[in-house]
Amino acid sequence: MSGGAVSALGNQEFMARALRLARRGEGRVSPNPMVGAVVVKNGRIVGQGYHEGLGRPHAETVALEDAGKRSEGADLYVNLEPCCHHGRTPPCTDAIIERSVRRVWVAIRDPNPLVDGKGLRALGRRGVSVSVGLLAQRAAELNEVYLTYVRTGRPFVVAKSATTLDGRIATSAGESRWISGPDSRRLAHRLRQRVDAVVVGVDTVNADDPRLTVRMGTRRPRHPVRIVLDTSLRVAREARVLSEISEARTVVACGRSADRGRIARLRARGVDVWPLATGPEGRVSLKAMLRRAAREGMTSILIEGGGQVLASALDAGVVDKLVVFLAPKILGADARAGVGDLGIGTLDEAVSLCDVRWRRVGQDFMVEGYPVRGRGGTRCSRDWWKRLGESSA
Repeated sequence: MSGGAVSALGNQEFMARALRLARRGEGRVSPNPMVGAVVVKNGRIVGQGYHEGLGRPHAETVALEDAGKRSEGADLYVNLEPCCHHGRTPPCTDAIIERSVRRVWVAIRDPNPLVDGKGLRALGRRGVSVSVGLLAQRAAELNEVYLTYVRTGRPFVVAKSATTLDGRIATSAGESRWISGPDSRRLAHRLRQRVDAVVVGVDTVNADDPRLTVRMGTRRPRHPVRIVLDTSLRVAREARVLSEISEARTVVACGRSADRGRIARLRARGVDVWPLATGPEGRVSLKAMLRRAAREGMTSILIEGGGQVLASALDAGVVDKLVVFLAPKILGADARAGVGDLGIGTLDEAVSLCDVRWRRVGQDFMVEGYPVRGRGGTRCSRDWWKRLGESSA
């Protein structure tokens, strides 16, 4: 993995290289973070690497092995604080010290209580110079799933919707294929590839019979777990998420009072059933579902619909990121709304987004942002990330 004759790059460029390397582990390292590392000596990259998968060597170790003896007196660039504890692999701080690295450039601290500044201090005590904060925002965005999971104990939730310009997801007769164009659909499949699970409501399953697998825009598909929210087990017996379970794992999240016979029949077909608490409206509690998903090791979830599920997620305050594909079409007031009733009476109560970005995707536009916590709130849910670019805990 060595970088050869790359030279004359500045600190930001070296860290940017580490970030690009880190992204190569996307979809393969969960619940670990994506980490890349670059070893630089005399302005030249002499070693590099990234964390390739769960249980595999960490990025720092791979990069130092790649550099060999050239790591002595070199600088190491890594997008996340090196670990200092024994897990599936030895502490990265030990390897850094043993290789006589002169200086370590860290983008952000690791908020994991097992690390969170301890790695930085371990290096400092052994005479390794440490600098924190280089490309911190980019590093935090790259690992937004991991950071949220470690801090909250629940999966990072992305809510995705494809709507017309007037916010509709289907005609009055229920026709929804296809609201968005082929480029948007390919990107939506890449979103599925990046998450541990995809969530839909039973009405979407019964109406559209989706497979909820990765089929477009990727050469090596990694199918997410399919979670169907179905309080009273109304899912159609012939639904593909039930009949095609060899392709991807299916979970049906139901209420605790759901019929035991139906639960047994689903389990006999190889479907996992999670009887969970219900909320005030009698539907499966999204927070309960997320807690169960976290216990199963899921760190990221994509909510794909429909409108009522999205409304429930926004109202419960569990959406960390919202992605909307806007198609240049209009269906009118009698079509189905992209978001169900939120009970909002004034503009001050509206769910707002911070750090909004948009780009064109084929004939559509993709808009993404981070919901502000609490209606009428002004604090972005990502504000706490900024502290991770500081050297002190």
